[in-house]
Amino acid sequence: MAFSFLVRTRGRGRFDLADWLTWAYLVLAVLLMFGPVLWVLLSSFKTEAALQEYPPTFLPVAPVTATVEGYDEPLQLFRVTAGEHEGRVLAQVRRIGLMSQMVDPADPAQKFQVNINDRVPERELALATENYSVLFERFNFGLYFWNSVFITVVATIITVLFNSMAAFALSKYKFRGRTLVFVLIVATLMIPPTVNLVPIYLVVSQIGLVNSPWGVIWPAVATPTGVFLLRQYMLTIPDDLLDAARMDHASEWKVYWRIVLPLSAPALAVLVIFSVMWRWNEFLWPLIVLNRSEQFTLQLALNSFQGDLQTSWAPLLATTVLTLLPITLVFAVLQKYITTGIAQSGVK
Repeated sequence: MAFSFLVRTRGRGRFDLADWLTWAYLVLAVLLMFGPVLWVLLSSFKTEAALQEYPPTFLPVAPVTATVEGYDEPLQLFRVTAGEHEGRVLAQVRRIGLMSQMVDPADPAQKFQVNINDRVPERELALATENYSVLFERFNFGLYFWNSVFITVVATIITVLFNSMAAFALSKYKFRGRTLVFVLIVATLMIPPTVNLVPIYLVVSQIGLVNSPWGVIWPAVATPTGVFLLRQYMLTIPDDLLDAARMDHASEWKVYWRIVLPLSAPALAVLVIFSVMWRWNEFLWPLIVLNRSEQFTLQLALNSFQGDLQTSWAPLLATTVLTLLPITLVFAVLQKYITTGIAQSGVK
């Protein structure tokens, strides 16, 4: 079924120009979206030396070495591409300027002089799995991962609770100034987040939440985007349904918890995805609030791989891949609600 859907054409059993253009567009879109992710994934299995090579290679390959009699360390193998030794695979003993001294691994007694431009290194596919193991051996990855999970999960729960309560009141209660309150909430979207950093930090500092995960969680639990999204969706819930529940002596809390929230599941799923993405990827605010390394999130831990003089690219890429996995899993589980939630919320 899926295969027949993919290969169906507009013409009579053959591809016409529109089909070719459609496939070209789809392939280009897939490459643009997943190409960088695949590059990061494959590069996370490269060694530091392989990451520094130019031109870079797509696959994680490493130089081939061989143990040669008479030499303590393994020697790197090269294939000679020109000259009298063309086609032979030789091991490099040393390099002096543009010339390299090489030997045949099978007969190391005789040495050869080969120009470095007349050879190419022998390579083989090699996965540097130590890039991941070192994260748990010499890098406190588990602690930083737990900090990120705790902040993301708790902040998402509180964000969904607060935003849904505000949206319920603005969509189902009629009171003077309701429209003005809603306009003021949405208007805060026009305020750049950096403008609020200093006053928010002063408040957080006064209540003693600096160097605490709660200092990262509380400042942004009520988001105008979440209130707008949920309000627009809750407007589609019939008021008669809520009135019927009230006639059955249901409290306002029960109406909200037992009726409105379950019916708003698609919009809540969209808000959960947004909240998880916001909190998991947040860097600037945790950088300001958290100063002790034991409180760092994964995003702050990634920054620690970059020094003043050099960057440890191998563990940095490995940590990046592990950081992408949770957000990818959340999106994969809840993505079916995105179209429904956004479409019925009136978000353009």
